[in-house]
Amino acid sequence: MTEHAHVHAPPLSAMLKAGSAIVLVAAAAAIFGPLMTPWDPARQELAMRLAAPTAGHPFGLDELGRDILARVLAGARISFLVGLTVVTLSAFVGTLLGGLAGYLGGAVDEVISRVVDTLLAFPGLLLAIALVAVLGPSLTNVLFALTAIGWVGYARLVRGQVLRAREFEYVQAARALGAGMPRILLRHVIPTAIPAVLVQATLGMAGAIIGEASLSFLGLGVQPPTPSWGTMLSGGRAHLLDAPHLTIFPGLAIAALVLGFNFLGDGLRDRADPKQAR
Repeated sequence: MTEHAHVHAPPLSAMLKAGSAIVLVAAAAAIFGPLMTPWDPARQELAMRLAAPTAGHPFGLDELGRDILARVLAGARISFLVGLTVVTLSAFVGTLLGGLAGYLGGAVDEVISRVVDTLLAFPGLLLAIALVAVLGPSLTNVLFALTAIGWVGYARLVRGQVLRAREFEYVQAARALGAGMPRILLRHVIPTAIPAVLVQATLGMAGAIIGEASLSFLGLGVQPPTPSWGTMLSGGRAHLLDAPHLTIFPGLAIAALVLGFNFLGDGLRDRADPKQAR
């Protein structure tokens, strides 16, 4: 056996490990949250409203006497639900349209590229706010609005990957052998873009979480009494001086989860393209 017979994968970077740990801990908290606290996130103890953190209520109580720890854990479920749904739908639509634009070219590429350029010319969050304001505040409309602005990044990314991959020799050979466009795209071209799409999706999770929190903060997202980190921050604004724990803990939850996904995305990008990390 030659000395080159074994191919060793590069070691995991500290950023990738840190991001994975943060995301896994947050996911576990979201899944097993009800088992971690005996308090119902909707239960009110008005006599103890705005109570500071104690051993029984580690994060304290909010303006209606609800346990903040229970609500932060319940809000994590909303954040993961929004992130996973938006990223999945955006990646599917963006990959499909970007693949068609890059492979077919011509008028199809021109139309899709102009739509992408137009949407990228406006701040994404403002477009989401406008869409939800027109459609009405609800979780479903938040998912639609964030997906409507989220697919363009995947489309532009996949289009560039497909433009490069369609000139590969094995793609040209498949075309010469009579393979149809769907087969070439699905089996030979789009798979080359999957690593880049996964990195984009990981970073997109952070963007979707911030987007949902922002819309909920403005009253356009998840509606009470469903717990959301954005609505918790909005409700705590009036008590920044007398009860800062109302905003500290949901704010820290948002910051930690977004940081975790950003670390994870950067770590995956560096692992997929070590030259770019140098």
